[in-house]
Amino acid sequence: MILTSPRCTLRPLQAADAPSLAAQANDREIWLNLRDRFPHPYSEQDAEAYIASHVARSPATTFGIIVDRAAVGAISLVPGDDIARCSAEVGYWLGRAYWNRGIVTDALRLITRYAFDHLSMSRVFAVPFVRNPASARVLDKVGYSLEGHMRRSAVKAGVMLDQWMYAASADTWVR
Repeated sequence: MILTSPRCTLRPLQAADAPSLAAQANDREIWLNLRDRFPHPYSEQDAEAYIASHVARSPATTFGIIVDRAAVGAISLVPGDDIARCSAEVGYWLGRAYWNRGIVTDALRLITRYAFDHLSMSRVFAVPFVRNPASARVLDKVGYSLEGHMRRSAVKAGVMLDQWMYAASADTWVR
Protein backbone atom coordinates (compact mmCIF):
# COMPACT_ATOMS: atom_id res chain seq x y z
CA MET A 1 0.00 0.00 0.00
CA ILE A 2 1.33 3.40 -1.01
CA LEU A 3 -0.38 6.59 0.18
CA THR A 4 0.43 9.96 -1.34
CA SER A 5 -0.10 13.65 -0.69
CA PRO A 6 1.46 16.75 -2.26
CA ARG A 7 4.13 16.85 0.49
CA CYS A 8 4.99 13.20 1.10
CA THR A 9 4.47 9.56 0.29
CA LEU A 10 3.81 6.84 2.84
CA ARG A 11 5.03 3.39 1.89
CA PRO A 12 6.30 0.31 3.68
CA LEU A 13 9.94 0.69 4.66
CA GLN A 14 12.59 -1.15 2.65
CA ALA A 15 16.08 -2.31 3.59
CA ALA A 16 17.56 0.43 1.40
CA ASP A 17 15.88 3.05 3.66
CA ALA A 18 18.08 2.19 6.66
CA PRO A 19 20.87 4.77 6.09
CA SER A 20 18.46 7.67 5.52
CA LEU A 21 16.20 6.62 8.39
CA ALA A 22 19.13 6.32 10.80
CA ALA A 23 20.55 9.70 9.78
CA GLN A 24 17.22 11.40 10.53
CA ALA A 25 16.39 9.40 13.69
CA ASN A 26 19.70 9.90 15.48
CA ASP A 27 18.55 13.09 17.20
CA ARG A 28 17.99 13.43 20.94
CA GLU A 29 15.18 15.95 20.43
CA ILE A 30 13.24 13.36 18.44
CA TRP A 31 13.97 10.66 21.01
CA LEU A 32 12.74 12.86 23.87
CA ASN A 33 9.22 12.83 22.39
CA LEU A 34 8.98 9.11 21.65
CA ARG A 35 8.58 5.87 23.54
CA ASP A 36 11.66 4.34 25.16
CA ARG A 37 11.64 1.48 22.64
CA PHE A 38 12.94 4.07 20.13
CA PRO A 39 16.70 3.91 20.77
CA HIS A 40 19.12 6.76 21.22
CA PRO A 41 21.66 7.00 19.81
CA TYR A 42 19.95 5.55 16.73
CA SER A 43 22.25 3.55 14.46
CA GLU A 44 21.90 2.10 10.99
CA GLN A 45 21.65 -1.33 12.68
CA ASP A 46 18.68 -0.01 14.70
CA ALA A 47 17.03 1.09 11.45
CA GLU A 48 17.72 -2.28 9.82
CA ALA A 49 16.20 -4.14 12.78
CA TYR A 50 13.15 -1.88 12.81
CA ILE A 51 12.59 -2.31 9.09
CA ALA A 52 13.05 -6.10 9.29
CA SER A 53 10.52 -6.35 12.11
CA HIS A 54 7.82 -4.64 10.02
CA VAL A 55 8.53 -5.62 6.43
CA ALA A 56 6.43 -8.82 6.31
CA ARG A 57 3.42 -7.59 8.29
CA SER A 58 0.12 -7.73 6.52
CA PRO A 59 -1.78 -5.56 6.44
CA ALA A 60 0.86 -2.85 6.59
CA THR A 61 0.66 -0.69 9.71
CA THR A 62 4.11 0.96 9.60
CA PHE A 63 5.11 3.33 6.83
CA GLY A 64 8.15 5.35 5.97
CA ILE A 65 7.51 9.04 5.44
CA ILE A 66 9.16 9.62 2.08
CA VAL A 67 10.20 13.05 0.80
CA ASP A 68 12.26 13.41 -2.37
CA ARG A 69 12.65 9.60 -2.49
CA ALA A 70 14.29 9.48 0.97
CA ALA A 71 12.87 8.02 4.19
CA VAL A 72 12.84 11.00 6.55
CA GLY A 73 10.55 9.65 9.27
CA ALA A 74 8.00 6.99 10.08
CA ILE A 75 4.36 6.70 11.07
CA SER A 76 2.73 3.61 12.54
CA LEU A 77 -0.58 2.26 13.71
CA VAL A 78 -0.60 -0.13 16.67
CA PRO A 79 -3.92 -1.96 16.48
CA GLY A 80 -5.57 -2.87 19.74
CA ASP A 81 -6.63 -6.38 20.64
CA ASP A 82 -9.48 -8.09 22.46
CA ILE A 83 -12.18 -5.50 23.21
CA ALA A 84 -10.00 -2.71 21.74
CA ARG A 85 -9.57 -4.50 18.41
CA CYS A 86 -11.33 -1.70 16.48
CA SER A 87 -8.95 0.97 17.79
CA ALA A 88 -5.36 1.80 16.93
CA GLU A 89 -2.76 4.09 18.45
CA VAL A 90 -0.87 6.23 15.96
CA GLY A 91 2.70 7.33 16.50
CA TYR A 92 4.99 9.34 14.26
CA TRP A 93 8.31 11.11 14.02
CA LEU A 94 10.03 13.20 11.38
CA GLY A 95 13.64 14.28 10.88
CA ARG A 96 14.28 17.78 12.21
CA ALA A 97 15.30 19.15 8.79
CA TYR A 98 11.71 18.46 7.62
CA TRP A 99 9.81 20.08 10.51
CA ASN A 100 7.34 22.91 9.94
CA ARG A 101 6.53 21.99 6.34
CA GLY A 102 3.15 20.30 6.85
CA ILE A 103 4.64 16.87 6.15
CA VAL A 104 3.48 15.22 9.39
CA THR A 105 0.05 16.79 8.99
CA ASP A 106 -0.27 15.17 5.57
CA ALA A 107 1.14 11.86 6.82
CA LEU A 108 -1.28 11.76 9.76
CA ARG A 109 -4.23 12.57 7.51
CA LEU A 110 -3.22 9.79 5.10
CA ILE A 111 -2.74 7.11 7.76
CA THR A 112 -5.95 8.06 9.58
CA ARG A 113 -7.94 7.67 6.36
CA TYR A 114 -6.16 4.36 5.76
CA ALA A 115 -7.04 3.14 9.27
CA PHE A 116 -10.72 3.91 8.79
CA ASP A 117 -11.14 2.95 5.13
CA HIS A 118 -8.79 -0.05 4.77
CA LEU A 119 -8.35 -1.45 8.28
CA SER A 120 -11.95 -0.82 9.40
CA MET A 121 -10.84 0.87 12.59
CA SER A 122 -13.50 2.84 14.44
CA ARG A 123 -11.05 4.96 16.43
CA VAL A 124 -7.46 6.16 16.08
CA PHE A 125 -5.80 7.82 19.04
CA ALA A 126 -2.51 9.43 20.03
CA VAL A 127 -0.97 10.25 23.40
CA PRO A 128 1.62 13.01 22.91
CA PHE A 129 3.53 14.45 25.83
CA VAL A 130 2.09 17.75 27.04
CA ARG A 131 5.55 19.27 26.56
CA ASN A 132 5.21 18.62 22.80
CA PRO A 133 2.68 21.23 21.62
CA ALA A 134 3.80 20.83 17.99
CA SER A 135 2.42 17.29 17.96
CA ALA A 136 -0.84 18.52 19.50
CA ARG A 137 -1.14 21.18 16.77
CA VAL A 138 -0.76 18.49 14.10
CA LEU A 139 -3.48 16.39 15.73
CA ASP A 140 -5.77 19.43 15.94
CA LYS A 141 -5.17 20.31 12.25
CA VAL A 142 -6.04 16.79 11.15
CA GLY A 143 -9.30 16.81 13.10
CA TYR A 144 -8.46 14.80 16.19
CA SER A 145 -10.25 15.84 19.39
CA LEU A 146 -8.57 16.41 22.71
CA GLU A 147 -10.27 13.95 25.05
CA GLY A 148 -8.23 14.30 28.18
CA HIS A 149 -5.14 15.22 30.12
CA MET A 150 -3.42 12.23 31.68
CA ARG A 151 -1.39 13.50 34.61
CA ARG A 152 1.95 11.89 35.46
CA SER A 153 1.20 9.06 33.04
CA ALA A 154 4.67 8.57 31.53
CA VAL A 155 8.36 8.58 32.43
CA LYS A 156 10.89 9.77 29.89
CA ALA A 157 14.58 10.37 30.58
CA GLY A 158 13.86 10.01 34.30
CA VAL A 159 11.17 12.71 34.34
CA MET A 160 7.47 12.15 35.10
CA LEU A 161 5.38 13.62 32.30
CA ASP A 162 1.77 14.40 31.53
CA GLN A 163 0.23 13.23 28.29
CA TRP A 164 -2.78 14.34 26.29
CA MET A 165 -5.29 11.88 24.84
CA TYR A 166 -6.34 12.79 21.31
CA ALA A 167 -8.63 10.69 19.15
CA ALA A 168 -10.49 10.60 15.86
CA SER A 169 -13.56 8.43 15.33
CA ALA A 170 -14.58 6.97 11.99
CA ASP A 171 -18.16 8.20 12.38
CA THR A 172 -17.25 11.86 12.97
CA TRP A 173 -13.82 12.42 11.38
CA VAL A 174 -13.94 14.70 8.36
CA ARG A 175 -12.12 13.03 5.50
